[in-house]
Amino acid sequence: MSETVAERRARIRSGIPKEPDPSVPPPKRLLTNHLFWIGVALLFTYAILLVLLYQQVVPDREVPGGRLIGLGTEALPKAAWYAALTAIPLSLIFFFADRFRPQRLWIWLLVFGWGACVATFVSANVNSWAASQLSIIGDGDPATGARAAIFVAPFVEESTKATVLFGIAILMRYRMVSRISGIVLAGLSGVGFAFVENILYYGRVYRYVAQTFGPITPLEAMQSLAFQRGLLTCFGHPLFTSMAGIGLAIAIRHKSKVVRIVAPVAGFCAAAFLHMAFNTTATLVSGPTLMFMYFGVALPLVLAMIIFVVRQMFREGRLIRERLTDYHRLGWLLDVEPQSASRLRTRLRALWHALFLGPYEFIDTVRAQRTLTELAYLRDAITRGIIDDAGLRREKILLARMQELRGRAVLHPTGRARYPKLSFRRKAEIENYPAPSYPGPAGIGGYFPAPNSAAPGSVPLGQTATQYSEVDPNWKPPSQ
Repeated sequence: MSETVAERRARIRSGIPKEPDPSVPPPKRLLTNHLFWIGVALLFTYAILLVLLYQQVVPDREVPGGRLIGLGTEALPKAAWYAALTAIPLSLIFFFADRFRPQRLWIWLLVFGWGACVATFVSANVNSWAASQLSIIGDGDPATGARAAIFVAPFVEESTKATVLFGIAILMRYRMVSRISGIVLAGLSGVGFAFVENILYYGRVYRYVAQTFGPITPLEAMQSLAFQRGLLTCFGHPLFTSMAGIGLAIAIRHKSKVVRIVAPVAGFCAAAFLHMAFNTTATLVSGPTLMFMYFGVALPLVLAMIIFVVRQMFREGRLIRERLTDYHRLGWLLDVEPQSASRLRTRLRALWHALFLGPYEFIDTVRAQRTLTELAYLRDAITRGIIDDAGLRREKILLARMQELRGRAVLHPTGRARYPKLSFRRKAEIENYPAPSYPGPAGIGGYFPAPNSAAPGSVPLGQTATQYSEVDPNWKPPSQ
């Protein structure tokens, strides 16, 4: 089904991706995809910025007013290990939250890399320059002053972390279908930023304690800071940047032009304000007041965000069920498909069943679930007026694809999965009994071995086989 020039312009205007041509070889399709080359350019950029950041923070450097102690090659692997203990679990949590229509793996990696490489490098240099303009001095590093952490860092860091979200919204706004999508992408950018920032903090405290005399060792100092930053306040950067992700997701899924302008700005301001409040509390507040701010303000905010995400997951499930029910009423989908596609547990169970049927069935099940989810969000966008008539062509393509996959994919699993039959029983060991030679317990149909004294052929058969026991001839009945 070839598209005309008008249809192509309408598709691009609505952000709908082009359906790949199966006649074109996959390598050619990959090399002609502009998103592939954007990803390659970003990877090269990440590598260059990591090298530049390494040269800035690892070796010792002479700065105006003193000598800036670097991380050193000894502290770097230890700091990276403790920072990874926080980054890996948080990333897995965000991966799990993005379940209904998960982003592609390379998008997750690029967003994480943006926060870890681009955002940290730009923020470190801009913060240092802005702090030097405020004439802040602290051990030769102008970025260690309180005013830089309160008035400069929140706006710089939140803007650099959220930039990748706006890039995705421009290039792939069709993929951002819910507030959960904005939260996940923003959270991964924040996790990447916190990962590299924790490496810098852990390495600095390790190197500082190693060059001074004190009651604790450098490793103990690093572990203490890792407990504070990596456990107690690990929610900081992901929580802040999630505000910008929510604002951007609301703008994309809304028809009003006013909301599309105000929502991202409001989300960024909320992220910067939370970041500013956090830095102010951590810098200027101590003692019982700090504990009250932590348990009375910070943790309730985190709990509220968790509740919001869980409610959004249930809300997205209801949205998928309602939109797919429209197609069921028209006869395009079966009655069980809207219910199965809207429940995470049923979707995971279907994947588990398909896993034991074979690789092709598993791939078809994944494609069917993605097709149904995209169909539901496309229907929602059409009803909202976000996508014009260009979505009708995409709708027909998805319905035709679903017709092809329905016979092979597992959509509504019932019963148990087809587990492979594995025999763990050992065969009973058979003793080497001698061959039976006469009827009886060890003969034909017998159950016990013949006695060792009975050799084959030594026992008579027939009438002569009757033997009597010896009787005492002097035996008689007892006398009366």
